Parts: sequence; structure tokens; C-alpha cells
Amino acid sequence: MKLAFIGLGVMGYPMAGHLQKAGHNVTVYNRTTEKAEKWVKEYGGNYKITPAAASKEAEIIFSCVGNDDDLRAVAIGDNGIFNAMSKGAILVDHTTVSAQISRELNELADSKGYHFLDAPVSGGQAGAQNALLTIMVGGNEKIYQKAKPIMDHFAQKTKYMGASGNGQLTKMVNQICIAGLVQGLSEALHFAKEAGLDIEQVVEVISKGAAGSWQMTNRHETMAKGEFEHGFAVDWMRKDLAIVKDEAAQNGAELPIMNIIDQYYAEIQKMGGGRYDTSSLLMRLGKK
Repeated sequence: MKLAFIGLGVMGYPMAGHLQKAGHNVTVYNRTTEKAEKWVKEYGGNYKITPAAASKEAEIIFSCVGNDDDLRAVAIGDNGIFNAMSKGAILVDHTTVSAQISRELNELADSKGYHFLDAPVSGGQAGAQNALLTIMVGGNEKIYQKAKPIMDHFAQKTKYMGASGNGQLTKMVNQICIAGLVQGLSEALHFAKEAGLDIEQVVEVISKGAAGSWQMTNRHETMAKGEFEHGFAVDWMRKDLAIVKDEAAQNGAELPIMNIIDQYYAEIQKMGGGRYDTSSLLMRLGKK
């Protein structure tokens, strides 16, 4: 299948690579051309210097960029994807953005004879590299079924969540959960250390019970060592939580704990940890 991938960041670069390795004909675009040249050298395929040029004649276009403004630019900017898509082609957006822009692009795509799916991912850089992402998808279900076999090249789980925007809303739920889990784990490890317990022994036993989580299994060791360069950055988490807060202001959801943890992440940023992973919440404990 002729595919395009727009955005070769820490997530998009390996995701596009999985598609090319699976035998598809992939054309990529990245804002920094050197990154696109590196990708082609590593995987094959082709690169173009605009999103429109990369998307021309592609049956499915994937995007994974930074935020609402970035998505709007690559989708409907002067050299955007929508200026070159073929009738019936699909844009699958893996960026974490607002539900509002997803619905806007879905409506615009429909008016032009295209299709749009909001399909944010969870699993971080390691999930992208190892083809173990979880993808939550909003939009037309028949279009989802057409795109799913291609997404399966870099995902361990894809799930159709309903109408346009529902993929993004589900990702917001995911981020709320992660914030609470990481804060709880940070406090638990801090308490264990102050109590003089062997953290490895503690985690070995409690991870098999009700307290166990992905965060505990995959982050406790690096957290105990004070290493915070192993995943999703604080700056990006704050971007995502801002999207959640905007949505909650509209739907009336109360998020008292998440709002507190968002401020904890702001403290991490002030400490110079904006690029640290989200488990760096541990940094602020024991500092006062």
C-alpha cells in the first residue's frame, strides 16, 4: 500500500519504520529535512519537503506532530496534507491534541471527500520502537476497519472508541490515570526509602498484588536511581494535561488530584526537569 507519514519525532520515526519494514511504500515528511534523509537511509522509502508532496497519491497518511497548531499547519496549511489528498484517502492522526480540532478536521475532510481518524497512542517511545503501542480511535468505524491492519504494524492494541474526537477523549482519560499513578508511586518509593526498606524487595512483593501497575514494573528501578530520561517528557505531559483541563472546563468534570499533580509538574519544570520523564515527580519529594 502507498502510505505517507508526517512527523518523524521520537514516536513517528520508528512507527514509520515499521510500516516500511512491513513492505509498504512509505513517503515521509519532517520539518527538519536531515531527519527525513536519515530515515530514508535507514529504512528506504522516500521523503518530500512538504506535507502535501508526501501525501500525494497516498492511500493512508499518518501524522504524529506536536500540538493543535502543528497539526493544523501540516493538515490545512499552505502546503498541507488536505491540499494534495486523493478522494477517499484517509488521514490518521496519532498526535495528542484537543477533541475539538479532531472534529474540525473530520468535518473538513468529509466536505472534501477525504476521511479522518483521531488516533492518539499510548506506550511511549519504547512502545513505538517495539511495535507495542495502544491506539484509541475516533471517527467512522468502516474507515477505522480499513486502517486498522496498517496500524497493527506498530500497535499491540487498537480500539474503536466511537465518534470523531472520542479517541482524543480516551487519551485524556489515559493521561489522568498516569498522572495519579506516577504521583502515588513517587510517594510510595519516597516513603519506603525514608523507612529504611529495601525498595527492590518492597516492589517485588507489592507489584504482585493490588498495588501493581505498569509504572511500578517499568519505572521503579530508574526512579530509585534518580534516573529520569526513560520516557514521556514532563513538558509534553503538561501540554496534555492542559488539553484535559480545557475539556473538563467544558464538560464539567472535576479533577482535583490531577490539577494538583499538574502543578507538581510545573515545579519540576522550574527545577530544570522539563525534558525529564514523567516519573521525575519523585524529584520534588524530600526537598523541603
